[in-house]
Amino acid sequence: MSVLLIPNPTKDAGLAVTRQAAAVLAGLGVQVLMPQTFAGEGRLAGVQFLPEADAYRAADQVVTIGGDGTLLRAGLSCMRHGKPVLGVNLGRMGFLATCEVAELPTKLQRLAAEDFTLVNRGLLHAEVPAHDWRADAINDIVLFGQTRLHPMDYKVYCDGAFVGSYRSDGMILATPTGSTAYSFSAGGPILDVSADVMVLTPVCAHNVYVAPLVFAASRRLEIIADAENRDGSFACADSSDQCDLFPGERLCITGGGQGLQLIAFDDAEQFHAIENKLMRR
Repeated sequence: MSVLLIPNPTKDAGLAVTRQAAAVLAGLGVQVLMPQTFAGEGRLAGVQFLPEADAYRAADQVVTIGGDGTLLRAGLSCMRHGKPVLGVNLGRMGFLATCEVAELPTKLQRLAAEDFTLVNRGLLHAEVPAHDWRADAINDIVLFGQTRLHPMDYKVYCDGAFVGSYRSDGMILATPTGSTAYSFSAGGPILDVSADVMVLTPVCAHNVYVAPLVFAASRRLEIIADAENRDGSFACADSSDQCDLFPGERLCITGGGQGLQLIAFDDAEQFHAIENKLMRR
């Protein structure tokens, strides 16, 4: 078995947790891989350094060390190479990166023994035809005005049928995985991660009767920026890949298809995270 470690040096100071993980895995007879960019780091004995694409191809599993953002950034590479991923949480929340540092030895032992299950997390596929832009998102697609100085008008269609008009600061389309992130902060519901759905959540809507809407992931949504908007908009996938959207242009979103495989040790990990990280004060 070979495991690829993807650390976030800004979260893992001195790569202390990465070294701990590498030592535990090596002690269990697991081949430890890391991207070549970390080869200059000292005291990583027994680690094989490879170009990143080669490391993903050679690995059986991937372990990210940082937080949810670290896992999100590595997630698309994991999907492209068909590799399941376990996230070690050094961040604030840890809804995707569910392994806490104190649990690291135990969970790595179970990983080495292949005592785990794989949980598929669905994606959103976004497209802006006017700019030939396409992106995938594990958490969400966010649409905002360029300056955020004026409310924006958007029209939403589902499979060609008109859903409604929204005047708001922005719109969030979230997966069940992303429903505990920005969408939740904007008043959206928490979705069961096993549900094949997506949620549309307006941001600061100028209408007291507007509510988030849940759609089947098989639906095709179109959000059209009103031609009379005073500003352009931009669409952003998982806070990284983004594209401008000018007045009159549309953002198309579908769900389903290939997903991210998360390594899990408990069928109720989502509910534990909600209880421990959202509901406790």
